[in-house]
Amino acid sequence: MVQRPESGPAVIGIDLIKLERMAGLMERFGEKGLRRFLSDAECSLVKNPRTAAGFWAAKEACAKALGTGIGAECGFHDITISKTAKGAPQLTLAPALLERFGITGISLSITHDGDYAIAVVAMERAKR
Repeated sequence: MVQRPESGPAVIGIDLIKLERMAGLMERFGEKGLRRFLSDAECSLVKNPRTAAGFWAAKEACAKALGTGIGAECGFHDITISKTAKGAPQLTLAPALLERFGITGISLSITHDGDYAIAVVAMERAKR
């Protein structure tokens, strides 16, 4: 991998979730279940369990790229998913996380295949 001189190491996180798992969560808990890991704005983007599963995978992949996982250092609500004007998903991190981990850029890709949703997050860190 070629790095630009002003950037530090790039990090990658990936996550996979079975759509059936998210469908079960939504069936059992409804919107209350979604709100455990999504904001109001994010919930408004969820059309079905497929979308929700992709969002779950994206947040998990992001936390893995940070090296923390979801927990005390990084919660689900510290990571926000939105859509670009063309409908592509994008991530925003809480300012405290950007600063703590020196994140200068984030890329997100979500895909679905058969019974699964997969997300990959790549981050660039400032050179320290």
